[in-house]
Amino acid sequence: MEFQFLPKFYLLLSLSILFISSLHVQAKVNFKYCDKKANYAVTVSGIEISPNPVVSGNPATFKVSATSGQAIYGGKLIIGVSYVGVPVHTETIDLCDEVSCPVTSGNFLISHTQSLPAITPPPPALTLKCIMAL
Repeated sequence: MEFQFLPKFYLLLSLSILFISSLHVQAKVNFKYCDKKANYAVTVSGIEISPNPVVSGNPATFKVSATSGQAIYGGKLIIGVSYVGVPVHTETIDLCDEVSCPVTSGNFLISHTQSLPAITPPPPALTLKCIMAL
């Protein structure tokens, strides 16, 4: 499924979560911007996932540390989880449900908890794609 947005400011971030083993080995968390040349209104400084590794059918919390040079008054997050390129979960949430709006300029944290479906295959490779439309 592909999403298209017209707002002036948006952040498209793809998080690759590579699991070496499902035996309580922490996942390597990498992130990259989908358009490396874009000038995003929000920049990401770090990502934390708990538990690590995530467990199918159980809640997982994704914390994204970010910075913005301007206040954020609202928007939405579209979160998609794929296993080896096959979508297994997609949801759209109001940004103000995850953070207190307005978000003042500077550093802020987005924390979202969700449960992966029980039918989600075990590791080795999950991809989390987060689109922030402001």
